[in-house]
Amino acid sequence: MDLFSLRRGRAPLLISVPHDGAHIPPDLAVRMTPKARTAPDTDWWMSKLYGPIAEALDASLIVPTHSRYVVDLNRPPDDVSLYPGQNTTGLCPAVRFSGDPVYLDGQGPDAAEIVARVDTYWRPYHDALAAELGRLRSLHDHVLLWEGHSIASTVPFLFEGDLPELNVGTATGASCRAAVEAALHTALQRQSRFSWVLNGRFKGGYITRHYGRPAEGIDAVQLETAQRAYMVEPDGGFEPERAVPLQGQVRALIEVALGA
Repeated sequence: MDLFSLRRGRAPLLISVPHDGAHIPPDLAVRMTPKARTAPDTDWWMSKLYGPIAEALDASLIVPTHSRYVVDLNRPPDDVSLYPGQNTTGLCPAVRFSGDPVYLDGQGPDAAEIVARVDTYWRPYHDALAAELGRLRSLHDHVLLWEGHSIASTVPFLFEGDLPELNVGTATGASCRAAVEAALHTALQRQSRFSWVLNGRFKGGYITRHYGRPAEGIDAVQLETAQRAYMVEPDGGFEPERAVPLQGQVRALIEVALGA
């Protein structure tokens, strides 16, 4: 099985959806709890949500095939916490977003297995992402890396209450030019359909923080979308009637960031 797919566009835009994959290899799945084998913490339907946007804007789109339970592509390879002092999950998660275990007793990966998973699954994705950013940067003065994520609207293990529908992160302004952040803030203020926050609970994961280098012509923005905005939670399918307005709003935000 391929580890990811990559659509190459000509626009100064790369969309990454690193938690869209749900595949868990059988030899790994047998070591997991029955619920974990269903990959419940997948960012459901992100490639379906962003696919039409990427096509319309002639953007590049990179989509993994494997679950974050195999390795989390949006965590640093040394597994240093991105949110010190807050509950989170790791590079090879031992717990689900519910706080329940991923693995059966004694079946979690040791340090050597984690290193092997990084080499097998994590590095190829990041090598491809970095290469595509480099290709686009050779064509344009500035490139936008847009990180598309989603999460259940209510996850007590990770945050209190209901999450706003649009959670935009710029690593508190470090991952993009000030003009990009300001343009996004203005666009969010001007719309009234979706609740939103800028640099709230989700400020941007490893990809946003690591690849966002505005001084080198690469702006990075993460959008964590509450899943109620486009699907029936917790286990419902993709809902076009909900998704179409969201796609329009997300595309508008991307275009604003591109034009800043």
